[in-house]
Amino acid sequence: MSEIYKNEQYSIQERVCDLLSRMTIEEKVGQLMQLPAHFGGFTDKLEEWHVGSYLHCTGDDATTLQQRAANTRLGIPLIFGIDAIHGHCFDNHATVFPTQLSASSSWDKDLMYRMARVTAKETRATGQHWTFSPVLCVARDARWGRINETYGEDPWLIGEMAAETIKGYQGDGPNREDSILACAKHYVAYGETLGGRDSYECDTSRRKLLSLFMPPFEKAVKEANVASLMTGYHAIDGVPCTVDKWLLTDVAKTDWGLDGFIVTDWENVRSLHTKQYVCENEKEACYRSLLAGNDMIMSTPEFYPLTIELINEGRIDISVVDTAVERILTKKFELGLFDDMRFFTAEKSSVMGIKPHLDVSLEASLKSMVLLKNNGLLPVDSADIKKILVVGPNAHDVIAQLGDWSFGSMQAGATNDTYHRDQTTTVFQALQKASQVHGFELEFIKGSDCVDENFDEISQIEQALPGVDLVVACVGDTLSQNGEFHDRADLNLSGKQQAMLEAVKASGSPLVVALIASKPLSIPWIAENADALVCGFNPGPYGGEAFKQVLFGEHNPSGKLTVSFPVHVGQLPVYYNKYVGWHAQSSGQLNGEERYIDMPKDPLFSFGEGLSYSQYVYSTIRTSRQTIEPNQDISVSMNVTNTSQVDGTEIVQVYLRDLYSSYTTPVKKLCGFARVDIKAGETRAVDITIPFEELALIDSSLNKVVEAGDFHIMVGSSSKDCDLTVLTINLTKDCVVMKSN
Repeated sequence: MSEIYKNEQYSIQERVCDLLSRMTIEEKVGQLMQLPAHFGGFTDKLEEWHVGSYLHCTGDDATTLQQRAANTRLGIPLIFGIDAIHGHCFDNHATVFPTQLSASSSWDKDLMYRMARVTAKETRATGQHWTFSPVLCVARDARWGRINETYGEDPWLIGEMAAETIKGYQGDGPNREDSILACAKHYVAYGETLGGRDSYECDTSRRKLLSLFMPPFEKAVKEANVASLMTGYHAIDGVPCTVDKWLLTDVAKTDWGLDGFIVTDWENVRSLHTKQYVCENEKEACYRSLLAGNDMIMSTPEFYPLTIELINEGRIDISVVDTAVERILTKKFELGLFDDMRFFTAEKSSVMGIKPHLDVSLEASLKSMVLLKNNGLLPVDSADIKKILVVGPNAHDVIAQLGDWSFGSMQAGATNDTYHRDQTTTVFQALQKASQVHGFELEFIKGSDCVDENFDEISQIEQALPGVDLVVACVGDTLSQNGEFHDRADLNLSGKQQAMLEAVKASGSPLVVALIASKPLSIPWIAENADALVCGFNPGPYGGEAFKQVLFGEHNPSGKLTVSFPVHVGQLPVYYNKYVGWHAQSSGQLNGEERYIDMPKDPLFSFGEGLSYSQYVYSTIRTSRQTIEPNQDISVSMNVTNTSQVDGTEIVQVYLRDLYSSYTTPVKKLCGFARVDIKAGETRAVDITIPFEELALIDSSLNKVVEAGDFHIMVGSSSKDCDLTVLTINLTKDCVVMKSN
């Protein structure tokens, strides 16, 4: 009998079917196993357990393990997964990018695609095939430690960014040496857990899931054909995601048509017994996880012997395992792992961290800079500067600048700042180089530490302030204050950072603040007292260079926030797409304000907000029609004029509100945007199409419907009411967009 699965002349489906028919129960169960490569001794289990996947396998180990897999009875290749979250950062020679939260401030979908292409090429060059990225969680609570991994607080924008990232990772087709599998995570509502606590309980409804948290994943599956989904750690309404058949099978696989596979997060199956206590033993956890629809089990080694027991006892039908194995093998064939792509033979030096890749990283850092305040100080004319004093813990800190998932398996415990040091330019280094070019004096005093409360160099700063023309203060947080299991109850500046800033202000010296942080911190003092504020979040290795270019006007900032800043942690939540409160303004009469009595109503900085060195005027804003029929898209057009003498880029935003509906709906939601390059004095015509489906809501039967009536279309430069022009359209009759199964 010929070995069809080894013959490239046959279709992938035929090859998978042939291979599946040859596999034993043990070999099939082994394909569902993903084990850590660098601890636990699990590489010794490759042959005995027929392991199908390893994660975090770096260096030459991937080649060694792949050679061992090739020598097994059927020679089924391994698939290696790794957390290449914002670049293949676990390799010290790879290109690092700004974190997702930082890069999303660019609102540049093409940039997301190109960043992912670079990451895919460099990841594949090291023998890896699959990244646990992108993160599609919605940033709703700034206390959450993993908010830096998100694309911000808006589900629609998240879906747009994620779809382009997935396309970039997965390339233009199968069997490409520069493509990797993407993994949309964490499925689903992981960022909505109570109190902003990582991996905690999430209390929400299926209607809210379908309305708010699942649309980005649906777009990832339907529009970008994502290869895999990863289940979240948490439980929703008491049901852990790992055993929620409605989530994994009914929606993702049946309704959306996911043709890839679903992988659990780290130890999810074991945790059903040891942490969530919904299974009385690990065998029951394996049983429920398989029946729910998980295809690959990450880091639960007992899954192998226990699942074989379940099959032999007749509790698990072999067809359940076959379906999962088929999904995994299909992706291995598509990657070419059974053929010429099992081993990657290109010279790494021709791929890793090369200049064209680093240029994309610099572009991302520049486009992600958000100017949040400028009293006219910026841009600075270097000819007017004789001395700059640089202060703050993040002025020369690689770890703080690069952020989470940048330092290999060390993660948030990283203290080795030599990792990616050669590639990184800090703010201090960038200004140091500028001082040599422009001839001004530069002094650096750290002043404070993000973590060490006892670190205090404020007196040294006070002594250095006389004669200073400009102070650049780099404040924020650092890696030990964010990431998994690093949630924060206090969003104020830590250490002596606030006292340091107040000392500078007291001197009367012009103050520019660079915020290098993993999240929106509570910084009302900076908003009120700094002369200028530039936010970069974790801006990547070229973050320092990008800040310097903004400072001196070499780059006109165009970034806009994708997450809102609270005035105080007690003001949370402050996301823009909120609901109208009972005591909000009604019928033109102010019955009370929708706020805490001791807090402002509005965020400190709002979603979509960001300044420029250019000024833009919107005019002739109109819709293609004021009355629409079901399934008619809406076209919005306008003119945008750059009235300044500086070329710039404006991010035009379009929001939507359903005025009256059977269910409460948000006061506004993003439904379109455009990045528009506009030369000084130029007027550009801008057209944005809103798909009819964006008018839909989810009803109590989980149908997606659009109800007849009036809708507001809001156009402008941010989500703030004062920045928006409001138009009204009317839908003539109800329409069912999608009926629930």
